[in-house]
Amino acid sequence: MDAEFTRNLVDCHKCPRLVNYLQTLAPKGQRSRDDYWNRPVPGFGDPAARVLLVGLAPGAHGANRTGRPFTGDGAGDFMYPLLYQAGFANQPEVSHADDGLRLTDLYISNAVKCVPPENKPTAAEFANCRPYLASELAGLPQLQVVLTLGQGAFTSCLRLFRDQGVISSLGALPFGHGVSYLLENGLMLVASYHTSRYNVQTRRIDEAMFLKLLQRVRRLVAGENG
Repeated sequence: MDAEFTRNLVDCHKCPRLVNYLQTLAPKGQRSRDDYWNRPVPGFGDPAARVLLVGLAPGAHGANRTGRPFTGDGAGDFMYPLLYQAGFANQPEVSHADDGLRLTDLYISNAVKCVPPENKPTAAEFANCRPYLASELAGLPQLQVVLTLGQGAFTSCLRLFRDQGVISSLGALPFGHGVSYLLENGLMLVASYHTSRYNVQTRRIDEAMFLKLLQRVRRLVAGENG
């Protein structure tokens, strides 16, 4: 994304509840507020990406601290080694925004760009952030697949596509891990359970499941049927 988009996003104050939460969130461990990004978190990745991965929102002490999606928390610790195995990342381990990570054919963002209390954005917060998500999709000219993590990100993408006239009904595209839908605009929408620490600990999703899905996404962008 261009510098103007990033600047406008980082300066966003559309959601009073989220702005207040960012101002009052207590740092974790021995860190101070100066160690935290504490602003809307921009997406990042390959500008020629054919795959966009959309999560729910920044983690309070992960992306909200490091300033990069899925960096510094359990969800990212689970996900990045698998992205590396699938060929989307140049290294399996991540720790901070300047750790040398590069993504290939992949761009990563969130449906909501600021960390929400209890990791639960409101409908209004989803809606306020949706134009930023739309800009990210429009800024990826080679995009073929949108991979969503969790029902919140999936539904927000559906609402975006409905607003754009791409789909007529949300109910016609139910969420489920591994389901995929070819949309009228040519994009393939793929759903996954979120890679949250809770989902991993409860075995709702495991490494084999997520890697299998990433490999299917690889086949989709290669023109295979998956």
